Amino acid sequence: MKKEVFTYRTRIEAPLELVFRWHTRSGALERLMPPWERWEILERPSCIKDGTRAVIKLKIGPFSRRWVVEHRDYREGIGFKDVQVSGPFKLWEHSHLFEPDGPSGCFIEDRIEYVLPFGWIGSIVGSSFVRNKLKAVFSYRHRVIKEDIEMYKRYGEGNMKILVTGAGGLIGSALTAFLKAGGHEVARLRHSKRTGEVPSDRNEIFWNIEAKRIDLNGIEGHDVVVHLAGENIAGIWTGEKKRRIRESRVEGTRFLCESLSKLGEPPQVLVCASAIGYYGDRGDEVLTEEKPKGRGFLADVCSEWESAVEPAVKRGIRVVNLRFGIVLSPKGGALGMMLLPFRLGLGGRIGSGEQYWSWVALDDAIGAIYHTIKKTELEGPVNVVSPNPVTNREFVKTLGRVLGRPAFIPLPESLVRLVAGEMGEEMLLASVRVMPKRLLDSGYEFHYPDLEVALRHLLGRM
Repeated sequence: MKKEVFTYRTRIEAPLELVFRWHTRSGALERLMPPWERWEILERPSCIKDGTRAVIKLKIGPFSRRWVVEHRDYREGIGFKDVQVSGPFKLWEHSHLFEPDGPSGCFIEDRIEYVLPFGWIGSIVGSSFVRNKLKAVFSYRHRVIKEDIEMYKRYGEGNMKILVTGAGGLIGSALTAFLKAGGHEVARLRHSKRTGEVPSDRNEIFWNIEAKRIDLNGIEGHDVVVHLAGENIAGIWTGEKKRRIRESRVEGTRFLCESLSKLGEPPQVLVCASAIGYYGDRGDEVLTEEKPKGRGFLADVCSEWESAVEPAVKRGIRVVNLRFGIVLSPKGGALGMMLLPFRLGLGGRIGSGEQYWSWVALDDAIGAIYHTIKKTELEGPVNVVSPNPVTNREFVKTLGRVLGRPAFIPLPESLVRLVAGEMGEEMLLASVRVMPKRLLDSGYEFHYPDLEVALRHLLGRM
């Protein structure tokens, strides 16, 4: 039985107490899971102490495997271990070690002792593969820890009560993990079809937009509301689909804001999602927040969506409308859909490829939300995009390079219009060259302003 050892060590410019505290909170596990791997957390411990367990389902192709790890040897400010109870390895002991480096810095070290399955055959076949995987995973984890800790140092840690709608979505799930790991108390406002349904989780509150039902007592007393809920805009835009897209955003936002305006203790700030579809197809024009609305279905929906916050504004709540660009993550959205054809070498430009795609890494989408929560001078529209928009041709060329695949098979404009119709016209072929002027002017520092670096981070190819 050959035991192998892998070690990854990084210096963090933050007090050891802050970094250790981050690791022990709910949300840290989700933040540390690499987005390019297929996984699902089935059970998570409420805290880190000896004997508590985490259960993760790992998916490899059509197969899945449960991985059960138990926390042991917990020592406050020094470290703890994750020991495999059952899972893919014959042996797995992961030591999380923390070492002070002066009053304002520390080292974190992940030390893993493991034995591969299938004896000497597993060692010969899998040794370098597993080591390369571990290097990619822990490089990603340490970047996330460093960036999250920097955000908390800049803006402050917990103590806020935050209510999130759309918490199960791509942005919402990452945001709630980030906030919990930062020590904030997070509740989820979830859709419920049944009258009188009681949440199974004390941090869940139910509402129903169509029936105009909401638990006013439940939403009372939150410092911040982040409203991300809305019908997925991907898919063919039938008349019914367009109705759901509009009503979930416009009517849902209006109902939420009317409800918030009735509270005795309304939130200090409402951060409400919007989108750069507000600007419409504008060619090479550089678009900042003061530019007028464009034309098209998305532009009309976004305009109504942003206007629907008026009841909250009148109540004296600071409202920020975040106009999100293409949010990049392999777990979903545009990048998630593009990965399979590109990995098969079937990717390429869409239409002429000259249309601008304004994108933002998921980490910066979360960072921008936290920034707008904390920056009290920000209200109204704020563009959430990288300061470096690229053409579609540049985007696909960069993605192909990161994946090590050719990207020469174009998707003709006529085929996009034939297959995807209005959705393809407005989401794939429209040119929207947006700049995050208000984010930059208010001091936001992007983690991933460069597309290639962002893709390498998200896909484990740094």
